[in-house]
Amino acid sequence: MPKVYSIDGITPVVHADAYVHPSAVLIGDVIVGAGVYVGPCASLRGDFGRIVVGEGANIQDSCVLHAFPDRDLVVEANAHIGHGAVLHGCVVRRDALIGINAVVNDNAVVGESAFVAAMAFVKAEFVVPARTLVAGIPAKVLRELRESEIAWKRDATRQYQELAARSLASMRQTDALAAAEPDRKRFTAEDVLPLSVMKAREGKP
Repeated sequence: MPKVYSIDGITPVVHADAYVHPSAVLIGDVIVGAGVYVGPCASLRGDFGRIVVGEGANIQDSCVLHAFPDRDLVVEANAHIGHGAVLHGCVVRRDALIGINAVVNDNAVVGESAFVAAMAFVKAEFVVPARTLVAGIPAKVLRELRESEIAWKRDATRQYQELAARSLASMRQTDALAAAEPDRKRFTAEDVLPLSVMKAREGKP
């Protein structure tokens, strides 16, 4: 079971079809929807403002989500929050992607199907237009996204939705083996590639 804490009589809500890793921490006014994946060591602190994670979204390992009083932090359906990202008092619209170690600050809005690049800093009040790529410190709009990039993101998010189901069904704490088996199984996912590989195959920067 994840580390779940009530505060001031408010208890986190986790849908039965969501997977929250046992090392994740949920505090107070947190609502996690169906099919959500919350990864190891993620922290969702609803001790001031409400945090809502919509259906099919994923919050990957070591992410931090927090909000001010009376300001909901909302991650809409099918949003994709990459490893180590920090979200504070912002809104991430449906199908958007927040890259690894990016920061999205107070009252910012990341538009539908937009991408925030890895390591980017989206400053307070900034609005990322739908279907655009932003990058940098502070983040600036670089260009509109290609349909192939948006399709790639949908596939990546689907993999995390499937991971939530796989984790609910089969993840168990256990002891490590002393040595790898000779016929050790591998995970395969032929239809999932890093974005850089997909772009290289298309001849796109």
